[in-house]
Amino acid sequence: MQSSSPYSSWLVASDIDGTLINKKRLLPPENPAEIKKFTDKGGNFTLASDRNPELMRDYYKNLPLGGIPAVVMGGAGIYDFKEEKMLSFTALSEDSVRKTKKIAEKFPTLDVLIDTKDTLYISGIGYWAHFFIKKSKATYKYFRNIADVPPENWGKVVFIGAMWRVKQIGKVLRSVSGREFSVIDSSSVSVQIQAKGANKGAAVMEIARMLGIEKDHTAAIGDYYNDYKMLSEVEIAGCTASAPREVKAISDYVACHCNDGAVADFLRYLTAEIDKENINNNQI
Repeated sequence: MQSSSPYSSWLVASDIDGTLINKKRLLPPENPAEIKKFTDKGGNFTLASDRNPELMRDYYKNLPLGGIPAVVMGGAGIYDFKEEKMLSFTALSEDSVRKTKKIAEKFPTLDVLIDTKDTLYISGIGYWAHFFIKKSKATYKYFRNIADVPPENWGKVVFIGAMWRVKQIGKVLRSVSGREFSVIDSSSVSVQIQAKGANKGAAVMEIARMLGIEKDHTAAIGDYYNDYKMLSEVEIAGCTASAPREVKAISDYVACHCNDGAVADFLRYLTAEIDKENINNNQI
C-alpha cells in the first residue's frame, strides 16, 4: 500500500449480490478492473455481504483486496480471509434464539437458514432453501424441525419462502424484536434477523478503526434494505440503479445497474471526489 497516496486513507466496502455481481451471479469485468486501479493507487477495498465466509471466499480471493478483513453474515462477523479466522462475532442471545424457534414453528411452509460462527443450518421443508443452496453450492447441515438445530452461536437467521408469508413473519418478528434483535428485509422473498447492533455499518466502521481510517474517509455501495445501515454510516454512499427509493434517498451517488458494472461506476465517481479533495488540500 502506498502510504503517501491520498487513497491510502480511504476505505471502500461493497455488497456482493446485486451490487458487485450481476443478476446472473457473474462478475462484470469492469468491476475487478476498477477495483485494481483503486487499490493500485493505495486505496483500501473490501466486501460487506450477508453471505458467510465460505460463500464469499471465491469473490474475495479473486479480487485485489490486499488481505483487508471483510464483513460477513450481514455484520454479525468480521472475517480475516488471509488468516482464515473470525476476528469478531456477535451472536443472537439465548432468548432471541428461543423466540425465533417458536415463531418459526408457526410458519411451517417457510424455510430457515441459520448462519452460525462455523456452520450453516437449514430447517423446514427445504424447497426454498435447497433452491438457494443449489445456486450457492454451500456446505450445510439439515434439520427438518428447527427445534433440533443446535442453539449456539446463531449470527444471522434468514426466513425464506412465498412473499406474502415472508411479510407475515416479518410483522411477527418486528412485534417481539424489542432491544434484542433487528429485523431486516433482505429480498422480496426473505427476511432476516441479527443481534441489535450487529450490522454492516457497524462492522465497516470497525474495520476502518482497525486500519486507522477516519469515518470521513469511508465509502460503500449496496443495493437493498440490508445495506441501509452501512450506507447511513459511511461518509460517501452509493447504490445501484435498481435500489429501492429509500436507499437511493440516503445515497450520494446512484450508480448504473449491477449488470453494467455498478461498483466500477461508483469507484470512478469516488476517485474523482478524492482527487478533488486532494487538489483543494494542496491549495490551502
